[in-house]
Amino acid sequence: MKKPQRIEALSMIMVLTLMVYSVAEWKLREKLKETGETVPNQIKKQTQKPTLKWAFVLMRGITEVKVEVDSKVITKIANMDEVKSKIIRLMGENCEKYYF
Repeated sequence: MKKPQRIEALSMIMVLTLMVYSVAEWKLREKLKETGETVPNQIKKQTQKPTLKWAFVLMRGITEVKVEVDSKVITKIANMDEVKSKIIRLMGENCEKYYF
């Protein structure tokens, strides 16, 4: 990165990604507080203030499976559990449409 414009552009992208990350974390925490629900933290204790990084760890393992039966493709979500469903539901309709 030799040009100042490129450094500025990269800095702007980093700031925007941090903003999106912070808003998503805030939204998840607010929804947990509103509904009175909790998710397990790293030591299996229930919390209403998970970090978004921890929510991503909890979401690991979800897989989209496509199976072709009689020339018809069927798409299913594998490895879905109660915690993952709760996080998806709390994140709102836009998130739900990709998983349910």
